[in-house]
Amino acid sequence: MKTRRQFLRSSTSCLPLPFLTSLGWRPFVKAAAPTSFDPKMVFLTFGWGVTEKSWFPNQDQTGAVYDLPAGLAPLKKHQADFSIIQNLTNRLADEAHWGSTFYLTGANRYAVPGKSFHNTISADQVAAEQWGLDTRFPSLQLGCHNAKDSGHGPGLSLAWNRRGKPIAGQDDPVKAFHKLFAAPEVSLEEQKAMLKKRASIMDTLVTDLNSMKAKLGKEDQEKLDEYTESIRSIETRIDRDKQWLGKPAPSPGPDLTEPAANLKGYEEIKVMYDILIAALSTGSTRVASYRQPVQSLLDSFGAGMSGHNMSHYNNEARRKVSEKRDQLQSELLSYFFDRMKATETAPGRSLFDESTISYGSNIRSIHYLKNCPTIIAGRGANLNLGQHIVAEQKNTPLANLWLTLLQQNGLDVESHGDSDGVLKSLIS
Repeated sequence: MKTRRQFLRSSTSCLPLPFLTSLGWRPFVKAAAPTSFDPKMVFLTFGWGVTEKSWFPNQDQTGAVYDLPAGLAPLKKHQADFSIIQNLTNRLADEAHWGSTFYLTGANRYAVPGKSFHNTISADQVAAEQWGLDTRFPSLQLGCHNAKDSGHGPGLSLAWNRRGKPIAGQDDPVKAFHKLFAAPEVSLEEQKAMLKKRASIMDTLVTDLNSMKAKLGKEDQEKLDEYTESIRSIETRIDRDKQWLGKPAPSPGPDLTEPAANLKGYEEIKVMYDILIAALSTGSTRVASYRQPVQSLLDSFGAGMSGHNMSHYNNEARRKVSEKRDQLQSELLSYFFDRMKATETAPGRSLFDESTISYGSNIRSIHYLKNCPTIIAGRGANLNLGQHIVAEQKNTPLANLWLTLLQQNGLDVESHGDSDGVLKSLIS
């Protein structure tokens, strides 16, 4: 007796089909025109928000002259090179514990009737579709162990593809280092044979899928189209791998060696920043994201409490831990800016000069989702830096920021998520 759970078979493999119920697919966006250098984009985020009274500048002080709050004090020397933006809100994300799930997408979780979850493409992947054709990795996703305990919620990284499906990330510094810079463990001939075998399997599966489609109803045909696109994405990766066969992995440079195992918290974030910089500076990718740990950062300075309890800083002990967390995160971000500025890409030009960097959280503090903490840095796009910007509308879509950054980097995109325009005050 046949069941709805079918299997596709070739002489060398057996893959289960999905349960066939919904959805189609969309093609890639047309690539943007090149610039005088290859611009880069970096998206950094953390869960559980910030300590509101000691992280945000006074909203009465806008422009280039404002007092940097205690939570951002370690960034003082870089103040002219980043802007703080207030009044940005992920308007359709109403669940604080879902963390970074919709941070870069601006999607409505309930957009599909009858379903409790829906997502769309993240801003980093919009850039990766257009910039990633000529790099070894279209994008780099870094993450952390136990993302839920760090306030991030569902998702494998910050990245979501055009179908709103999660994209896996590297949550271990050693594995991330090996992925980018380690030599293959098998010979070139073995690599060729493996790719040939994978390509043959994909060809067989696509043929069988096309044959099966005619026998299905409309709803199941649409679901099968979704599954077929996942096969196409594997074929794309195979083609990309073929292009890089025999080409040695780049050297990470003298400042980065294989990280120690089991790094946690402060040192883990610091090494991940180093790996991210090495990936960008070697041209391995032009798009990177990092979903940072919070719980292990607290553990690394002996906080003695969970990130969730810290975020509800209703007593002095919790507030002090929250403020300490802010200061350490700002200290690490300052380190990242230092390294970006010190990494020369051409005479008189640094990695910082070629990059756009966003840093922040989907949540303000406690369970408050309005006024997401937001810092924008880097001189890779025509942005107004060194400013404290307060958007005129209190609930300005966070997606307006992503649209602004994408367009200012020359990317061909008209809207993103729930955007309703660009942030003109951020455009220089």
